[in-house]
Amino acid sequence: MNDRYLRLLGLAGEIHDLASTMGLLEWDQEVMMPPRGVEGRARQRATLAAVLHDRMVDAELGDVLAASAASADVAADPWAAANVREMARQRDRAVKVPRELVAALAREGTLAQQAWVAARQHDDWARFAPHLATLVDLKRREAAAVGYATEPYDALLDEYEPGAKAADLAALFARLRDGLVPVLDALRGAARPPTAALWRGDFAEADQDILGRQVLAAMGYDFAAGRLDVSAHPFTQGFNPGDVRITTRYDVHDLQSGLYANLHEGGHALYELGLPAERAGQPVGAAVSLGIHESQSRLWENLVGRSRPFVSWLAGEMAAVWPERYEAVDPEALYRAANVVSPSLIRIEADEVTYNLHIIVRMEIERALVAGEVQVADLPALWREKVKAYLGLDVPTDREGVLQDIHWSFGLFGYFPTYTLGNLYSAQLFAAARRHLPDLDAQMAAGELGDLLGWLRANVHGPGSLYRADELCVRVTGRELSVDPFLDHVRRKFGEVYGVAL
Repeated sequence: MNDRYLRLLGLAGEIHDLASTMGLLEWDQEVMMPPRGVEGRARQRATLAAVLHDRMVDAELGDVLAASAASADVAADPWAAANVREMARQRDRAVKVPRELVAALAREGTLAQQAWVAARQHDDWARFAPHLATLVDLKRREAAAVGYATEPYDALLDEYEPGAKAADLAALFARLRDGLVPVLDALRGAARPPTAALWRGDFAEADQDILGRQVLAAMGYDFAAGRLDVSAHPFTQGFNPGDVRITTRYDVHDLQSGLYANLHEGGHALYELGLPAERAGQPVGAAVSLGIHESQSRLWENLVGRSRPFVSWLAGEMAAVWPERYEAVDPEALYRAANVVSPSLIRIEADEVTYNLHIIVRMEIERALVAGEVQVADLPALWREKVKAYLGLDVPTDREGVLQDIHWSFGLFGYFPTYTLGNLYSAQLFAAARRHLPDLDAQMAAGELGDLLGWLRANVHGPGSLYRADELCVRVTGRELSVDPFLDHVRRKFGEVYGVAL
């Protein structure tokens, strides 16, 4: 390969290292940093974000990108061509955003995150609202700088799901909503609905940690390359193929909360650990989109973790930790209890049927907020209004409402829609995996998940960003993204669990 392309890889590697260091500061802030460190951390992140921006907009990077794009050698190598494509996309966005705006977003995101933690803890919206107003103003400026054809939200959405448009997603999500509403109505009329009582009780965090680590190990999570910690909001941070970290949060009265957070974040971590190690530091060595990333967490959390065969294996692991409670429990009863459909206030605890309604609420609010149609002061009331309309619930506190998610405190507007995209991708990918692994149910029942992980590594993780998300979906599943596989899964599974025709 020519010298100009090799120089491009060197510059890309330096940018990757700077971004990884920024990620490490973010992980430390949420897991380890003492509260009084916030002002210093805000300065550190602002400085590093500005340095990272300088590297992205540097003239040399533009020169080697242009030379590489014109190279026949690069064009003939799919991996090299994808590196040029992805770096050009990232740089094109960076050159449009002023350095001072990048630094301001990093600084305010640090301060806002700490304000959010305190506001959520004390159910005090007023602590967070001024920080959020500042972030919204900054994100509106970012959208204007990046540019858009139809609406400002598109400019923010593109950062997480390249090429996606809000209007297209809204139409896709509307088809999903129209398919889910009759399902939810039918389940409400079930004669013998399951309850989650088997998952409720008193569970010490230390015991939950034991179970969580056993489940992560069964999934294939490498603790020599990863950590498990506790934070206010579960998340995953990947720095390189040898350092991926996840966090969870435990509820001592609800075993599902921490366990399924581990499964969810473990899915993210397995994706990070499975990215092509030989491409580490290159643009093509990163995840292709957050929708695909989320597909991995939802696949492990729901399509594996809440499946009948996996729960039958899980029952034995739970009995080993809490023998007096679970030794005599029927695995089928535990499976039904893991699949209760009931509208809830908290997104990360929502069931498979109602979860996407939470995302629709958030996307609608974000689009209106970024467009200037609503203001930060309107959000608590608007949140209550939309939750009542979509989920039929009253929101008693802001802690259970507008303050429940961490995303806005970091300025992550445009992120939420990727969760529903992940649900759709996960169902389509899992159906493809089943076609290639005909004994998958038997393997899950034995706690043997290696073949599934191997299939995901070969087909989803290993390609990194070689293909765009929509192209990857077609290559792996044989069809474009559709709501149908997800709706088929929901109807089949919950029709059986609830004993109703769907």
